[in-house]
Amino acid sequence: MTGFGKTTVEIAGRKITIEIRSLNSKSLDLNTRLPWLYREKESDIRNIISKKLDRGKIDLTVSFDILDIENVPAINKAVVMNYYEQMKEIAGELNVKTDEQLLGTIMRLPDAFKTEKPELAEEEWLLVKEKIIESAEQLNNFRIEEGSSLETDLTGCISRILTLLTEVVSYEEERITRLRNRLKSLLAENIGTENIDMNRFEQELIFYLEKMDINEEKVRLKKHCEYFLEKTATEPPNGKILGFISQEIGREINTIGSKANDASIQKLVVMMKDELEKIKEQTLNVL
Repeated sequence: MTGFGKTTVEIAGRKITIEIRSLNSKSLDLNTRLPWLYREKESDIRNIISKKLDRGKIDLTVSFDILDIENVPAINKAVVMNYYEQMKEIAGELNVKTDEQLLGTIMRLPDAFKTEKPELAEEEWLLVKEKIIESAEQLNNFRIEEGSSLETDLTGCISRILTLLTEVVSYEEERITRLRNRLKSLLAENIGTENIDMNRFEQELIFYLEKMDINEEKVRLKKHCEYFLEKTATEPPNGKILGFISQEIGREINTIGSKANDASIQKLVVMMKDELEKIKEQTLNVL
């Protein structure tokens, strides 16, 4: 399930930004991007996120902008000049021309800047921790809103399946009549009407219709749909059980289609399957 949360805070000459994003995933997959100052707290951050978010592909980014010029690292001129001389020497030996991009490359080399790495103050960490929790809660609220829309879509699909199921009843009597007439016509064409034993024909017809009876499947399908609606109203996590129920719904729909032997009912079955596919796609986004 998708979500987004963002908070900012200013402390110790820095503006700290925390962003957290999520995509759907069957398990918790947390990816963190932290400045060097907060890497010692990565384990704590992971624990915070795992307690707040059940699952999902989570991307957490903590970044800061320096507001105080005193905190800007100084260029280590001696090191940069030494790098430059070495680069020119190597370029001359390889007969390679140097260009303006060389300085940019040198500035990314180790020790090009004079940096004093201060320790993370406990006061700052507590404030950042609070903002991480706040960002996670924003993401959760985003998920709750999306979940409400998902619930509306899922219940709508189930309602349409139940409506289609009631329409199946209207074709059942016609189905039996058409089947009886078709079988009788086939017998008449092959062995002649005068040779048909109607008593035996009716007995065989009843046996044949028992195999094609879909009442049991209709009852089970209705029960599965009602159970699905019941579970959508429960507290998460319920995504997996909704997935299991949708499989059972699909099994009953397929059985009705295979037993129907009627174009009108099979058309309704196709429409049910279309609604079921929407349900299966949406349940993947439910926690």
